Amino acid sequence: MSSNRLSELLDQSCAPELAQLLKALAGGCSEISGYVREAGLAGILGSTGDTNVQGETVQKLDDLSNEILMKWLSACGSCAGYLSEENEGLVSFHAAGKYVISVDPLDGSSNIDIAAPIGTIFSVMERLSESGAIEDRDFLQTGRKTVAAGYCLYGSTVMMMLSTGKGLHGFTLHPSSGEYLLTHPDIRIPAKGKIYSCNQGNAGKFTPQLQEFISWCTETDKAGGRPYSLRYIGSMVGDMHRTFLKGGIFFYPANRGEAKGKLRLLYECIPMAFLAEQAGGAATDGQQAILDLHPTELHERTAIYIGSQETVEQCTAFLQIQANE
Repeated sequence: MSSNRLSELLDQSCAPELAQLLKALAGGCSEISGYVREAGLAGILGSTGDTNVQGETVQKLDDLSNEILMKWLSACGSCAGYLSEENEGLVSFHAAGKYVISVDPLDGSSNIDIAAPIGTIFSVMERLSESGAIEDRDFLQTGRKTVAAGYCLYGSTVMMMLSTGKGLHGFTLHPSSGEYLLTHPDIRIPAKGKIYSCNQGNAGKFTPQLQEFISWCTETDKAGGRPYSLRYIGSMVGDMHRTFLKGGIFFYPANRGEAKGKLRLLYECIPMAFLAEQAGGAATDGQQAILDLHPTELHERTAIYIGSQETVEQCTAFLQIQANE
């Protein structure tokens, strides 16, 4: 590559309208990262006292992050519309815009007050409607229609993980220049991993088959590299960042008696599944690939099992026992 700067690489490798949108998004994430660093000093820790469309408590930084991204993306002429975890409905921007974006403005709200990793997740698709106000169908497309996806991690460093369908690449925000620089080119998830990641406090609600998989993970098997280690940060961005770099599996299932899981399909699971497949990994709801699911609701939820190809296959082998009973 002739440059290691995100802005220049986007200009070289993307359609101009897509490059424009992704650069606007990166600018918004840079602004959010500044507020994350100064949250305690700026008095923006804690909740607003409101709940979002999901029925979850809105943190002050959630609300601010959403406003920042809308500001940056509304100024981008190629962005037709915006779907966010924090907004009940769609937001139309530019009538002639080519793309729509689905966003979780600040994933991991429970980690905000303890300075643990949090982040922004996004996916971009070409709209189906030709012009004017955006429509639900512009967003209710399978993940196979994704043209770009990624996340920005706000942790010990600020990283933008991005794919435009040409592999997964990681960019680190330089604190002085404000530029995102390519530091992790062509990321590949190890085919097998030795880490499993889940909210094991909910294990009593898991199906017997998933409980058996966890037991398999924790068995001693030197030849198979087990037992695996349990790691759970509590933000999808934080847990998936480790999974992309170290391998393993992250899962958030539908508990017994639930039709679907907790995580949102359009702005959490589809973007992460897109990145996983671009890096040689896999993502499934337990029965089919996440990217093959056909969304029917803007804030639809799903179960997800994602990470190293062989580890995900091992997990789904246990789940298929349930499906066949």
